[in-house]
Amino acid sequence: MSLEKPQIIAHIQKSLNYTVFDSQWIPCSAKFVCMGNFARGSGVLQIYEIQHGELQLVREIEKAKPIKCGTFGATSLQQRHLATGDFDGSLNVWNLEVPESPVYSVKAHKEIINSIDGVGGLGIGDGAPEIVTGSRDGTVKVWDSRQKDTPVVNMEPMEGETKRDCWTVAFGHAFNDQDRCVCAGYDNGDIKLFDLRNMSLRWETNIKNGVCSVEFDRKDINMNKLVATSLEGKFHVFDMRTQHPTKGFASVSEKAHKSTIWQVRHLPQNRDIFMTAGGAGNLHLWKYEYPAQRTKKGADDVDMGVAGSVNLLQNVTLSTQPISSLDWSPDKQGLCVCSSFDQSVRVLIVTKLNTV
Repeated sequence: MSLEKPQIIAHIQKSLNYTVFDSQWIPCSAKFVCMGNFARGSGVLQIYEIQHGELQLVREIEKAKPIKCGTFGATSLQQRHLATGDFDGSLNVWNLEVPESPVYSVKAHKEIINSIDGVGGLGIGDGAPEIVTGSRDGTVKVWDSRQKDTPVVNMEPMEGETKRDCWTVAFGHAFNDQDRCVCAGYDNGDIKLFDLRNMSLRWETNIKNGVCSVEFDRKDINMNKLVATSLEGKFHVFDMRTQHPTKGFASVSEKAHKSTIWQVRHLPQNRDIFMTAGGAGNLHLWKYEYPAQRTKKGADDVDMGVAGSVNLLQNVTLSTQPISSLDWSPDKQGLCVCSSFDQSVRVLIVTKLNTV
């Protein structure tokens, strides 16, 4: 085992009495929140704090409906409100200090909210704080918690188009007050990039397999890279800097896992390092290497992007069940929390990230 390479160390493991769907670090703290559902069909939020190498349960809140996903992306560092999507299609924003009733609540979708993301909070991304939700009902909606009941934007299939299950959503390109994009991935392999400034579909492609997770390497910069993971263990990295009128964005793909890649998460302190979480209970840590030149002239003398390559830094198997969520600590490099369907949550430490 080479000690020069980053190591993925399982620091703490805790078994839970419910199915965990998502786990998120609470910004500026040694706490994280887990979301899921009890066997009896109700939802649960649990807050854990790391103390002396142990996990202490700070708070447990039971809710009527199972909770599928959550984000702190649209809150201020002072408030640290958690936005969640549940099985009933409701979007709720919780003050975790007084979590009995939500500070904002809306029946966002007709069916389960599969994915949620936020931007404009935590000092990340210019412009208004907004939340995006993607649902089984085929729609992607953008919300501003200062506007009650109606979404700021509603992206739904045209009349007569078949509704596809939206599995994943992500914000990006929020580098000034006006610009902002939402990327959505669907169960049939579609990836759509919506430009919120022009209210248009900027780009779409299909990667042949259901898209489980999409993430920009940074939300608050001019679009740089987008990673999309899929059902058959393949992921694609798109170079988002150069869009060719017909060929779109250049990409590189890698088949890493034998099974579904449930999640991708970029390291907050280094946008070229990302972790993928797999259906066989494994994690793969990757580094993206840029090509010598990121653009080239095509036959039509129009600029087109050039994809780089991805290198596997480390991989580890933690569980026999899929790892359903992963979140890097925004404050401490290399600290992350992940949850899996073996009903457990793990705190991991990834070493040597400053040297790769």
